[in-house]
Amino acid sequence: MDTTTALFYTFSIVLLFAAFRVITARSTVHAALFLVLAFFSAACVWMLLEAEFLAIALVLVYIGAVMVLFLFVVMMLDINTDKFREGFWKHFPLAGVVGAVIALEMALVLMGGFDLPQAPEPDPALVAMGNTKVLGIEIYTHYLYPLQIAAVVLLVAIVAAIALTLRRRKDSRYLDPAEQVRARKADRVRLVQMPPVVDRPAVAKSAEEGKA
Repeated sequence: MDTTTALFYTFSIVLLFAAFRVITARSTVHAALFLVLAFFSAACVWMLLEAEFLAIALVLVYIGAVMVLFLFVVMMLDINTDKFREGFWKHFPLAGVVGAVIALEMALVLMGGFDLPQAPEPDPALVAMGNTKVLGIEIYTHYLYPLQIAAVVLLVAIVAAIALTLRRRKDSRYLDPAEQVRARKADRVRLVQMPPVVDRPAVAKSAEEGKA
């Protein structure tokens, strides 16, 4: 066994362990940290497969931005996850069946890709250009329409997330900036005319009548 194969098995074992701990950790902070470890292990595997661009993108985008932001949100909100675990064993059989079906579907799809009599020889011109440029050429030529469909799906998801957060709640207090800009002095300050002399309180009158 050479060094590359040993590193591949090492990072793969760490990746599987971290992915298992993501779904079994009792603390959300620990689950997020294990997910960061899983992403880092996957990036190392991609580096061994000479996919440097994907590995760097995974580290910068997911670990450096998404997971750090998610970890900060989890730590600030301090979410109580005990309520989420209620009824876990009740729904475990159905979840196990669905997970097994998904695993079988993925196995049927992926096993065909490994059944190759001999790996094709790479084009020397493509190897000289580098995998980043080759990936860009493939995406924007042969897979342009799937890329546009994926972009539209992500745009719909972004619009839906914004629409869900803009729901008007009964317990929320907010101010309309347009009404604040259109406000006049007469709307904010009102002068009230009051007489200079007021009647004495009824208590003082009754006290004087009692003395008399």
